[in-house]
Amino acid sequence: MSWNVIKTETEYKKALSRAMEIFQADADIPESDELELLLVLVKDYEDKHIIMPSIDPIDAVKLKMEERGLKAKDLEPFIGTKGHVSSILSGRRELTLKMARQLKDFLELPADVFMHTA
Repeated sequence: MSWNVIKTETEYKKALSRAMEIFQADADIPESDELELLLVLVKDYEDKHIIMPSIDPIDAVKLKMEERGLKAKDLEPFIGTKGHVSSILSGRRELTLKMARQLKDFLELPADVFMHTA
């Protein structure tokens, strides 16, 4: 099948559906080249037309804590006292730039999660 730049949602859905059909294609068959092209076209369309919602930095921190089985006390080296950690996690106090940087590294979060806060 011949593919062009995706311009409509219908074309996007068709390309996405085809990509899912051939996703397990071996590297040495024609479908692997088609899959590679489809992934580029789909990403291009998504980058232009799909806006990802921003996540609240504190929610991202809490989610990472839950994923890793961390407790509030595990954040004390980055935020400060137990009371400071509690204030940050409850939203009563704002993250500082220093805290955001340290949490980004410790929790392996993308920097843009903290952009509107820090």
